[in-house]
Amino acid sequence: MLKNGDQAPTFSLPDADMETVDLAAFRNRNHVVLMFYPKDGTPCCTREVTDFADHEDDFRKHGCIVLGINREDCLKHQDFRDKEGIGIGLLSDAEGTVCQQYGVWQAREVEGQQKFGIVRSTFVIDRNGLIRHALYNVNYKGHALEVLGLVKELNS
Repeated sequence: MLKNGDQAPTFSLPDADMETVDLAAFRNRNHVVLMFYPKDGTPCCTREVTDFADHEDDFRKHGCIVLGINREDCLKHQDFRDKEGIGIGLLSDAEGTVCQQYGVWQAREVEGQQKFGIVRSTFVIDRNGLIRHALYNVNYKGHALEVLGLVKELNS
């Protein structure tokens, strides 16, 4: 698992429009919020992603880009984005490489069996590519505003 002060692992992943998004492209330009969530279209994930999307302008005012990541494919992201009116970038980590780099692909016990999945986690990365906040196993309720507060602190 990553911690505050670590260099953010760089990556290139396709978004919902199958355009490549390279984390390094934001270096020295923008803060970045990486929001890892388990699945498109489930009630909790929909609420979390739409909350971040609803505050996208506020994040931009503070020089921050918000990106959502899970292991679903680009077409699923496209459907989810279009159905829910989501403006933030949704990235597909189909191979799970980035999920592993960020330590969000974890085992948990479900009905007595060990299963792997994405642990809902958020990373606030500053313009220099350093992780300023590594938040694992977050609760989606009110999380977007909590993270917006952390981003505002980066600029003060």
